[in-house]
Amino acid sequence: MRVAATLPLLALLGAAFPGPALAQEPAAPAASSAPTAATADEAFNTRVKTLEENVVDLKEKVYRSKARLLLMQETVLGGDVSTGSRAVIVHKNEMGGSFELESVTYALDGAPIYTQVDEEGLTDLGKRERFEVFNGRIVPGQHQLAVRLVYRGNGYGVFSYLEGYKFKVQSSYTFNAEPGKTSTVQVVGFEQGGITTDLKDRPAVRYDISTARASGSKAPPAAPPPVTRTTPGQ
Repeated sequence: MRVAATLPLLALLGAAFPGPALAQEPAAPAASSAPTAATADEAFNTRVKTLEENVVDLKEKVYRSKARLLLMQETVLGGDVSTGSRAVIVHKNEMGGSFELESVTYALDGAPIYTQVDEEGLTDLGKRERFEVFNGRIVPGQHQLAVRLVYRGNGYGVFSYLEGYKFKVQSSYTFNAEPGKTSTVQVVGFEQGGITTDLKDRPAVRYDISTARASGSKAPPAAPPPVTRTTPGQ
């Protein structure tokens, strides 16, 4: 009799008070989320630290590359004091009044040595007949001189159509520097052709080179290099 009476009582208590185990089950995911968040933070911090180390390493590589480049430039343009050569590079302007020099750029063995721009005509670049571009020691051997000249059309009268046109001359020349000697390269911007040559086809450049020994006597001049022509553009 007691057992039979106890069973309905337990059933009634179970209906009135749901099992505590069910109320505690949702708390389990919250407890497991803490380690996941901590792991994500650690992974993020590790990645940031790795990126910072990579940036520092990249900066060091760039610094070393710049140092090597400067050393190579000094070697190419400096040469040895006792057995090195010297180069003198001069720009000469023989263009007529229809062309005004707007910019000039020179590079020796890929290293820029002279640049001047006068797009507004505020300097005397277009009026200078001759000026020195480079004068210094170089190592003996073959050297390449690269030249880029830009002329601005100065039209008048029947040639007024030249106004606003730009004429670009790009050229390179290889010369040999001998030990203990000075090689003088004169780069001449001139008008080629004759009176029947169209003005737009006249801008050109040539190279006049001479070599002087240490005593001051000059060696025979090199054979004249080919003339470089240009194509006008705006």
